[in-house]
Amino acid sequence: QVQLVESGGGLVQAGGSLRLSCAASGRTFSSYVMGWFRQAPGKEREFVAAISSSGGSSYYVDSAKGRFTISRVNAKNTVYLQMNSLKPEDTAVYYCAAKDRPLLGTVPLQYDYWGQGTQVTVSS
Repeated sequence: QVQLVESGGGLVQAGGSLRLSCAASGRTFSSYVMGWFRQAPGKEREFVAAISSSGGSSYYVDSAKGRFTISRVNAKNTVYLQMNSLKPEDTAVYYCAAKDRPLLGTVPLQYDYWGQGTQVTVSS
């Protein structure tokens, strides 16, 4: 069982940056693939980024490549999403998720545990 708590969301102007954090409970954090997803009003939850259990591999949705960076510190049971050059279309609730099978996943159903989400609003 893993409990996830996101933080770091807020209101930022276009072109600005935010760093989201997701703190996990439990002693097996280092065995989980971690992902970030987002959901805008009236839209389906969409994949943003994922990172392997060791942190050695990562994968991004095309719209995040070059702007967002996912990272993790297993000793702190924490995964991060650094978001730069933010755009109004990045506005959404951002969720972190944990997956206990080893392959990186891009589909919400592949993930087993979810946080409560943190709001990111980018003004134009």
